[in-house]
Amino acid sequence: MQEPLVVRRETQIPAPPAAVFALLTDPDKILRWMGTDAQIEPQPGGLYLVNVTGARFARGSFREVVPVHRLAYSFGWDGSEVVPPGSSLVEIDLIEQPDGTLLRLTHTGLPSAAQCASHAEGWAHYLGRLAEVAAGRDAGPDPWHGRV
Repeated sequence: MQEPLVVRRETQIPAPPAAVFALLTDPDKILRWMGTDAQIEPQPGGLYLVNVTGARFARGSFREVVPVHRLAYSFGWDGSEVVPPGSSLVEIDLIEQPDGTLLRLTHTGLPSAAQCASHAEGWAHYLGRLAEVAAGRDAGPDPWHGRV
């Protein structure tokens, strides 16, 4: 039996779940760690639209929003035939820990192992930047700015 195409990432973040949730759902706070523009409507059916690198828009819609605990939204890239807008699913669980929050991300619905590898690299990059910002540090300029 073949393992399904799934990206899984876990990141320990030195901040409480409410602070991490805000960094994932407040457009101004998102831009501190990812993207150049964000339109976020964190409610079921609401828009998820982030210009991730200044050259590439991620688009989808929220499926589930449980404040400070869980987000689920469809995900894809504007103009992509490989991973079109809304064609995959990102689920993020925030688990309170004594020293902060365990962020558990699952990304399903990607069409190939190559796309899983590419998205796994992207999530590792941006979740690292999220952890920096959550710890009260400046993530600095995104080295992926302009990347397509």
